[in-house]
Amino acid sequence: MTELFKRAGLLILGLFVLWQLLVMGLRIPVYLLPSPIEVLTALWQNKLFLLQQFLPTLMETLAGLFIAIVWGMLVATGMALFRPLRFWLLPVIIISQAIPTFAFAPLLVLWLGYGISSKIAVIVVALFFPVTAAFFEGMKQVPEIWLDMGVLLQASRWRTMRYISFPAALPALGSGLKVATAWAPMAAIIGEWVGSSQGLGFVILNAQARLDLPLMFAALSLLVGFSLSLYWLVEVTLKKLIFWQGGSL
Repeated sequence: MTELFKRAGLLILGLFVLWQLLVMGLRIPVYLLPSPIEVLTALWQNKLFLLQQFLPTLMETLAGLFIAIVWGMLVATGMALFRPLRFWLLPVIIISQAIPTFAFAPLLVLWLGYGISSKIAVIVVALFFPVTAAFFEGMKQVPEIWLDMGVLLQASRWRTMRYISFPAALPALGSGLKVATAWAPMAAIIGEWVGSSQGLGFVILNAQARLDLPLMFAALSLLVGFSLSLYWLVEVTLKKLIFWQGGSL
């Protein structure tokens, strides 16, 4: 993990140097592409404003991710336990993912208003499928011999799920959580683009409209930093929860 972040840091630093040289060498105007120095200057000058706008995005992302995880695990468990539920719910879940988030987000804003509820709903809709599909597939792929051991020990259906199926499905759930975590901040931004008066998405949209590209890139860099930090936090948590997987996660 440490080596991964070192390589990522060196890569980002190299890209920043290349970016700075490109802007200076081609004399690109700031309203087309600001230099990294101008972006860092805008980030520092607007730090309090950006922090204030970051907090709503942070709350929306964390709340939406938590609800999507809980809801996805509950639905996946229901589908694994009850075949009729799987028969009816699986097509609905797939159809929900066939509709682009940009197309569905305005309806959620219309139904739930311009507050935080619609943004959380957009995130939940976007993240629900990877969590549900990963956990469901994980429970489907539990070795039959493990389930037979539960039958031999006369374990109830719930005990079999709790002590055999759930732990066996955690690595698959971990893969779904990584996908959901990577997508969560962007889903929050989409919700804010559709209708909001605060948040990083609101800042990015308004800065672009005013051709204030240094501020726009500053907000984007804050979003990237948040996404990387959230992914790292989930990665560390998964390694502790699924310790038997070692470095294969």
